[in-house]
Amino acid sequence: MRPAPGELPAPREPGRYAVALVCLGNICRSPMADVVLTRRVDDAGLAARVSVASAGTAGWHTGKPMDSRAAATLLAADHDPSAHRARQVDPHWLDQHDLVLAMDEQNLADLGGRSERVHLFRDHDPVGTGGEVPDPYYGGDQGFEEVLAMVERTSAALVSALQRATGLP
Repeated sequence: MRPAPGELPAPREPGRYAVALVCLGNICRSPMADVVLTRRVDDAGLAARVSVASAGTAGWHTGKPMDSRAAATLLAADHDPSAHRARQVDPHWLDQHDLVLAMDEQNLADLGGRSERVHLFRDHDPVGTGGEVPDPYYGGDQGFEEVLAMVERTSAALVSALQRATGLP
């Protein structure tokens, strides 16, 4: 069940929305998306109504900052990655968030599969809808830049959808 472009599940609490972003270790893709989406939410004046969080399906990096290459890529694009500390998905997240976005098919499977509230992050990407966000961990800097480009455009689309979901212009 893939969502229609720009469509989000209804909020559990009217006027508020909670988004969770999930990858494997919570040191590359999901924290990059967390930093960018949080900033876009703030810039759109939605911070009081929309919360954003990220986690990994595995706990290997719990408590550690994001990958230094991910952080450098964000810094080069004028984003602040310094507050991030990796954490593992809590089983209650599926009940506590209005939308859980997995970075790839394996993360999606680890979350129990696609549902009304669990989608792939790129289901909301205006380019390449439904694709995966590739894991840049074992590659070079170019992979992190590609991930950032996907995250930036998908975050912009998500903010537009979040404005509609929360009833704000």
